[in-house]
Amino acid sequence: MEFNTEKKQEQEGGSRPLPETLPQPTAWPAVLAFGACLLAWGAVTSWIIALAGLVLFLLAAGGWIGRMRDEGK
Repeated sequence: MEFNTEKKQEQEGGSRPLPETLPQPTAWPAVLAFGACLLAWGAVTSWIIALAGLVLFLLAAGGWIGRMRDEGK
């Protein structure tokens, strides 16, 4: 049995895979979900709650998208 995979890959003409980079954890998805819940709850109760949910939803969407764009650089 041969356990040296580097030597085997070199012989077969393969290359070593690049390490994966995972995105940093963020709270924006949870805030977005909370904003969506407030928006839905406000649709059946009060326009003030719906407005707060909409503002929170848009703020979280912008924050999450901005965070993802910054990680791509």
